[in-house]
Amino acid sequence: MPSKGRRYRTVEVEGFEVLVGKAASDNDYLTLKVAKPLDLWLHVAGVPGSHVVVRNPDKLPEIPKPVVERAAEYAAYYSKAREARGKVEVHVCWASDVRKERGAPAGEVTLRRWDKIKVYPRALAADDE
Repeated sequence: MPSKGRRYRTVEVEGFEVLVGKAASDNDYLTLKVAKPLDLWLHVAGVPGSHVVVRNPDKLPEIPKPVVERAAEYAAYYSKAREARGKVEVHVCWASDVRKERGAPAGEVTLRRWDKIKVYPRALAADDE
């Protein structure tokens, strides 16, 4: 699915649609307007970067681990942690656990609860976009 002109990149991973924000204001749009409560949300821990959403239209109680890992690799790559020498910690939660505090800058959110995964940063392939 083409992503040109959109506020986020779109790629398919094992049948799941994965959306990757492009800028801070785009991250807000993706997280707060596009993501549904049972979509999975990912962001690299502690540094600025893209918000990543894994669509969950079937409302599965769990997204397959390979899909989560690949989405986490995108979150790590499209962040300031891109050049990290080792694995990068990525926070993973349901979109319903993501909140934006009143007056917070674009792209800044708080998480009610989350898990973490460590992955190496990996870009979208040219044929992914």
